[in-house]
Amino acid sequence: MEAKNYTYPQDILNDRIILITGASDGIGAALARHAASLGAQVILHGRNTAKLEQVYDDIVAIDGAPRPSLAVMDLLGATAESYTSLADSLANEFGRLDGLVHNAGMLGERFSIEQYDAVLWQQVMHVNVTAAFALTQVCLPLLQAAPDPSLIFVSSGVGRTGRAFWGAYAVSKFATEGLSQVLADEHKQGKLRVNCINPGATRTSMRRTAYPAEDRDKLRKPEEILASYVYFLGPDSKGVTGTSVDAQ
Repeated sequence: MEAKNYTYPQDILNDRIILITGASDGIGAALARHAASLGAQVILHGRNTAKLEQVYDDIVAIDGAPRPSLAVMDLLGATAESYTSLADSLANEFGRLDGLVHNAGMLGERFSIEQYDAVLWQQVMHVNVTAAFALTQVCLPLLQAAPDPSLIFVSSGVGRTGRAFWGAYAVSKFATEGLSQVLADEHKQGKLRVNCINPGATRTSMRRTAYPAEDRDKLRKPEEILASYVYFLGPDSKGVTGTSVDAQ
């Protein structure tokens, strides 16, 4: 069974506490709504309060879905204290994390390495790699406190084979794959599973920025590519770790 073809019951994520970064838009918002509809207590992370509140309202309107929580934080400007404060809040409110999905990302610019601005390069690497490392580090005790914890990194096709003009974004996704593999190997004797998902071409604002002339009607919607995410967040992927899969 491929993760992208996974089928599941409507209570598959019941009682699971899941933190999703970049949950204000696109795939993150779609996953948050869907996970909540499957019974998960979702923590919505993002930097745009208004957008997060809209996703919050969407979830509250779902019959039977647990009421979500908000975690407003700009990863670009977050300090060590920001991450510690978030982890402490989660520990006080929930005591554990059953899932952490690193969905937040920064595209940067589609320039050649020769033309790439060094400051922008650092920003993309910080949001896509360093922030994911920092948040994972402070959340590891919460994940370890869960009986069946799952850590998901969002990768990209350009993070497996380098492609011209994808610059810092591509390099950051290679690093994301590496971070995922290192964590998976470090925890291979334990219960925490760590995996990567490449969403593929999806109808998101980031995709529109990268390919402004593309026919968006030919792309799958975020709601249509979530099976892999549900598979890795749920109990059926127990013991599956260190993989990198395509969502479509």
